[in-house]
Amino acid sequence: MNARAATSDMQVNIEAARRRRARIAEEQRVNKMVRVLVTPEGAALHLKLATAAERAGAFAMDVAIQWAIVIATLLGIGFAASAMGFRNWNVAFAFWLVFYFFIRNFYYIFFEIGRKAATPGKRALGLRVASRDGDRLTANAVLARNFTREIEVGLPIQFLLMSGDQLSAWMALFGLAWSGVFLFFPIFNKDKLRVGDLIAGTWVIRAPKVQLMGDISQVVASTPRSSMYAFTPEQADAYGIHELHVLEDVLRQSTAEIKSQVATRIRTKIGWASQTGETDIGFLEAYYAALRRRLEQRMLMGDRKTDKFDVRR
Repeated sequence: MNARAATSDMQVNIEAARRRRARIAEEQRVNKMVRVLVTPEGAALHLKLATAAERAGAFAMDVAIQWAIVIATLLGIGFAASAMGFRNWNVAFAFWLVFYFFIRNFYYIFFEIGRKAATPGKRALGLRVASRDGDRLTANAVLARNFTREIEVGLPIQFLLMSGDQLSAWMALFGLAWSGVFLFFPIFNKDKLRVGDLIAGTWVIRAPKVQLMGDISQVVASTPRSSMYAFTPEQADAYGIHELHVLEDVLRQSTAEIKSQVATRIRTKIGWASQTGETDIGFLEAYYAALRRRLEQRMLMGDRKTDKFDVRR
């Protein structure tokens, strides 16, 4: 009886050890894709990079969407031309080729240069493009990373489809191997960057949910507010949702020194004069609550301020 119980305990311990090893291995795998980015506000953000499989999946979705658009457009042009009795199909096909050119070359630019910085495929998988230095994604970076796509994807396909004599076949094989370096480049670097990402200074990250988190606001709301922290609407409008999340990270996990530096920068930005008895943590909590309330008020009116650079009214 004791031997059976000992055997059972040993099996339980072995299973527990196996699960612990699997959990540690998974944590190590996940941590390999996490990068720490220090923002201009002085807060350290932990960003999770997209894996090569996620990027490939998003790209496959975008290609499918592109082909669906161009095929539907071709069928629509053909139907419209037939209904109107149009006989010059070459002209209609030329219009379609121009449309295909724009879809192929500007599809990614159009979506990534927008506020969400993500194509439909990336949005479906919860990804977005971001600048590696923490600044706002610029149009130049988006153009640079997408104009290299023809070399990374289009060139290998062209070499693959080449046909002819033996010399041409060898040249096509050499060209395919050479261009394949660009195609499979994300697999062989730890940040899963394309060549276009290296040139543009960007990377693809897991997009955080754009929502106003609740736990810190509840703590701040339950804290008695002092009359010394009375911010004007103009002062609360100095920042947006991005800075709200940065400030939340500062309040959550930063050191007292970083809190002091961030408080100083915010005071300078909004023109706030420190008052007697004011503390850095008290100021940050009060401004967090005021900024959150202001952003919620604007969002109720359909006015979503993304960050401090968004100056639309």
